Order: sequence, then structure tokens, then C-alpha cells
Amino acid sequence: MPLWGGIEAGGTKTVCAVGTGPGNIRAEIRVATRRPDETLRDVIDFFRQQQARQPLAAIGIGSFGPVDPNPASPTYGYITTTPKPGWANTDLAGPVSRALGVPVGFDTDVNAAALAEHTWGAAQGLENFVYLTIGTGIGGGAMVNGRLVYGLSHPEMGHIRIPHDRSVDPFAGHCPYHGDCLEGLACGPAMEARWGRRAGTLPADHPAWPLEAEYLALGLVNLIGILLPQRIIMGGGIMQQPHLFPLVRSRVHELLNGYFQVPAILQGIDDYIVPPALGGQAGVLGAIALGRRAAVSAVHPASPA
Repeated sequence: MPLWGGIEAGGTKTVCAVGTGPGNIRAEIRVATRRPDETLRDVIDFFRQQQARQPLAAIGIGSFGPVDPNPASPTYGYITTTPKPGWANTDLAGPVSRALGVPVGFDTDVNAAALAEHTWGAAQGLENFVYLTIGTGIGGGAMVNGRLVYGLSHPEMGHIRIPHDRSVDPFAGHCPYHGDCLEGLACGPAMEARWGRRAGTLPADHPAWPLEAEYLALGLVNLIGILLPQRIIMGGGIMQQPHLFPLVRSRVHELLNGYFQVPAILQGIDDYIVPPALGGQAGVLGAIALGRRAAVSAVHPASPA
């Protein structure tokens, strides 16, 4: 069986792996995401070492963004307008492909994770679902009729606007572009800026959590209203707090107020809003899935896996 490489390029760390899927990861490294040249050097060195053992059929990259995922674009494979210092307009796919001589699949980190969950995880057998990550930022990917969703570019679900009652929460928001969009109110750095402590250190009975659940639920009901997906998968560091899922589910149920008369929401919301089945491996496995897809044929990223 051919081996594929995967690169999960995150804002703070980059994970590289070689394998074929869950249970068959042959090698893996994690490196700090530093300057682009330094990070790419470590990434390419890792895959060169792996190629010396066994050839790779392709490599997939799931990256923080915004990115350009359109193969017809002259900036395909680039990180574009990211606020991460030093990374705007950085070509990721090109240097990897040239250095290693293999096809490279490229997409957002959340689309990659969505693809992994569809291939091996909590979205197996589903044609329509949403994957969200709630962490350093908030991002989302959707699959509709078995295809990842794109418009002019990839979705930016973290930057939807939601109600913000400043009498309850006077925090101005963390997003450098929009202030109090969903990401600006509910990402990890926003929680830390609002409460003066990292989210993971806040106790379960802290008022931060009902407020966080409120913002996440407001975002989810908008996505439900637009897509009515078969399932919503929520990953990322913030969602690792076990008390948060029940708060989010309960508030979504209240906000929808019985409008959608479908059993999955009315009676099965615990199975409707769920964590990723692949856990923290969803991102790098998604990158491997992108590599597998790139190896099959040079198709548009919106093609079904």
C-alpha cells in the first residue's frame, strides 16, 4: 500500500506524519511554527528522511489561514491574509512539492479535519455535516452532498457576526479585523483576554463557561439555519472541557425553540453536536487524506474524497 504524508500547519505548532490512516501512522513529528523558512526546513527535512525509507505517493497540507485552496489560482497553496506575523502571502505547497517531488494536496486545516472525520471518524456515512474547531481561532468546514463546500474561496465560519450584549459582556472582542465576531468573542485568546486566565485553567463553575456556550450556540443556530446538517462536530482545545458540550447542546435546543421538527435535534441532540471521533489526530489525518486524494488525481479540492 502506498504511503502518504500529512502536514497539519497550525499557528503555534506544525504536525507532520507519514502513514495510511488511523492505526497506521509510521512516523510523526511536532515542531514549533516559527518563521516560514525555519518551519519549512524542518518539515522538508522530516519528509526527506521518510522518503529515504519508503517513497511517498503524495503529501497533503491542512493549514491555518486564510489560504488559497483553488488549484487554478496563481497563489494556490499560499497562506494569504493571516494576522500571524511573518506568514502573510507565504507559499506552502510550492516549496514542499518542489523539494520532495510529489503531488501536494492543499486546504484549510478545518476542511482537512472534516475530510478525516468523513473518511474515518464521526461523519462516516454522512453526506452533510459541519466541522468546527474552537481554539486559538475558530474555523469551520462543511460537506454538502458529499463535497466540501467552497465559494469564491473557503468558508470562514469563525467570522460570522452574532449578537453581543455589551451590558452583559463589555469585552470589545479579540479579532483584529472584526472585533466581536464569533472568533473575536469565543476563541481561546478572547477568553484569556476577557478573564485574565487561560481557558483551561478556569473551573467548571466559572461564569466564563455559560457565556462561552452562549456564543457558540448562537453561532451554531446560524449554521443550522443555513445548512441543517446531519451532524455538527466540534473540536479544538476549548471543546476539551467536558462541561462545555452539555451547555452548548442545551442552549442550542433552547434557541431553536422547536422550529426544526427533526428527531436528530429534538430527541437526539447529544448525538447531533459531538466531539471528533479522531480526537487530536483529526487535523494530521485529514492532511494525510488530502495527500491520498492528491495521489489519485489532480482534481479540484471540492471533489469528493
